[in-house]
Amino acid sequence: MPAGMKPLEKFLKKQTTALTRAGGFGGVADKSAGGTGASRRRASLSRVVPFFRETSPESGHAREVFSPDSEDPPSWPSATGPVSAPSSANGSGSGSGSGGGDVRSPSLSSDEQSSEASLINDTSSSGGGGGTPLHPDTPDNLTLAVLDCVAGKRLGHCTETLLDDFMLTHPIFLTADRLQQVLLQQFTQEGEGGGGEGEAAAERRRGGERDGETEMSSAERKQAVLNVAFRYLDTYRELLQEEGERSNSFPKELYICAVQDLSRYPELVEDVLKLQRWTEILHCPTDEEKESRKKQVRPLFRHFRRIDACLQPREAFRGSDEIFCRVYTPDHSYVTIRSRLSCRVGEILALVKEKLQYSEDQPVLPGNLILVAVTSAGEKAVFRPSDEAVFTTLGVNTHLFACEPSELDSLLPLPEEIHWTPGDSKLHDMSAEEVASQLVAFDWELFSCVHEVEFVCYVFHGEQARWRPLNLELVLQRCSEVQHWVATEILQCQSLPKRIQLLRKFIKIAALCKQQQDLLSFLAVVLGLDNPAISRLRLTWEGLPGKFRKQFQQFESVADPSRNHKSYRDLITSLRPPLIPFTPLLLKDLTFLHESCKTFHGELVNFEKMHKVAEMVRTIRRFRSSQLAMDTETSPSHLQTKAYVRQLQVIDNQNLLFDMSCKLEPKDT
Repeated sequence: MPAGMKPLEKFLKKQTTALTRAGGFGGVADKSAGGTGASRRRASLSRVVPFFRETSPESGHAREVFSPDSEDPPSWPSATGPVSAPSSANGSGSGSGSGGGDVRSPSLSSDEQSSEASLINDTSSSGGGGGTPLHPDTPDNLTLAVLDCVAGKRLGHCTETLLDDFMLTHPIFLTADRLQQVLLQQFTQEGEGGGGEGEAAAERRRGGERDGETEMSSAERKQAVLNVAFRYLDTYRELLQEEGERSNSFPKELYICAVQDLSRYPELVEDVLKLQRWTEILHCPTDEEKESRKKQVRPLFRHFRRIDACLQPREAFRGSDEIFCRVYTPDHSYVTIRSRLSCRVGEILALVKEKLQYSEDQPVLPGNLILVAVTSAGEKAVFRPSDEAVFTTLGVNTHLFACEPSELDSLLPLPEEIHWTPGDSKLHDMSAEEVASQLVAFDWELFSCVHEVEFVCYVFHGEQARWRPLNLELVLQRCSEVQHWVATEILQCQSLPKRIQLLRKFIKIAALCKQQQDLLSFLAVVLGLDNPAISRLRLTWEGLPGKFRKQFQQFESVADPSRNHKSYRDLITSLRPPLIPFTPLLLKDLTFLHESCKTFHGELVNFEKMHKVAEMVRTIRRFRSSQLAMDTETSPSHLQTKAYVRQLQVIDNQNLLFDMSCKLEPKDT
């Protein structure tokens, strides 16, 4: 298992002692809840899960959004009535399960939760028709219910919320291929029934007729299908462009069907033109565009981060991006390969084997190779040949080794990763304002590259996700990197007065990051100063002026995990966009929601859970709803600071950091 997230887990796990005392899930979370069985999560997620798997102190016990033991199923979105919150058999209220009460989204404030309830109540009074909400339904029939809502426009703003919920979360319970298939079937269907709607859809029709509603015409259904299709294409545009012809076939097929229907439904002409534009948008890039993209040097790995590449604005990574990577052998020689970011391990090993066959330093042809990630602490993780996109799961100082199985035990970290050289830091010559400004700018670039769907894929699908959360994994890696950067810079400084100056500078940097609403670097710096190797430096901390000590105590209170991180949540609620949240806590909230509530009960989808997941994603969307003002200064000192911040040289071996600390201030001092 790659150990890239291990330092992050250790820091965060230390911060969650209070939550741990509150108890675990008590067996409520079902391993099959996600609809994917006992599928193994991504290795990087498994490193953070111990921090995530905490019970909310407010709820006391992990609860399900609806209880599978209830005699009556919960209410569901309907074409003939408002989106209703689930209710239990005993009438205890929304989301009530066998444990009583409902699961509140930890990311949402009580005001936001109340606004959800008021939205539902408002639509109940103005929805028109007042039909009976549907029972929980299968994924296909939920798609039909969404189409009914979009076609009828009966729920006003609630229709928009329902459509957004469905679009953001449908990969959890309905594959993209199946969604496309259902939409195409509904578009080509003529008249009522059509043989493809199913019993639930027919019942929905009969319910609408009983309430005095007119039957949806073919034109209305076709326009509803196109509106949902446009929303789908718009939400997943960047990810669909990545897939090329596989995704481009859907708008093409829909476009052909729409063109054939134009003579009968002339009102579709604008939608047909829009579909034509979408086929062009999703069309595969030309050979010139592909070649131009291949020539770009992407700053992903530390040993390939060239200065000129680092100074370029960060762009989102896609699985088809080609990157260079060094793969080492047991004697620490290496080969450089060019690979797609989403490449399978088996393909990487084939490239390595081909390179080694032509290497003069390899007298014996390589045999059966395995790919291993080796951390600076010597920990090893063996990848399976079917694993994909392993590059972004690596730690800061983790390297890939190719060896035969018999050589696994002999693998050692690179010499430069286990030795350190004392010396003055470049940070002494830089102002705290410039460093903080560059930290904020880089964090914003990284955070902006993360597609909002990556948060859902990371937690709910792991290795089974259609789209890999590559950019999100890099944000998590950056959080760990900043923490170790703080410890590395202080522990490499041999002079006590200079060490005290660095301590003051880091506290000032944290204050500036907080002021600029970059809570990712703010908390990463605070956690870095809380590293046991730093907190034990008694002489260094005693030399710190009182006002800095008091300020740091205030910062520590923000990182306090008690009462479900109340201090942090109060802070982030008081801020206005743009802001950069502490991403690991977002994932903790999503994981709590996922593990404490079943996604399916039999074949029925827990759509109330989907609504809460979508609300959390919309919270992330609000953080990025306005653009952060970026500094465009190009002076030599400015560029030097920018390059330094984007190429942090860190030691991520905790044992080595502690040894360095003990040499600076021995235990008997």
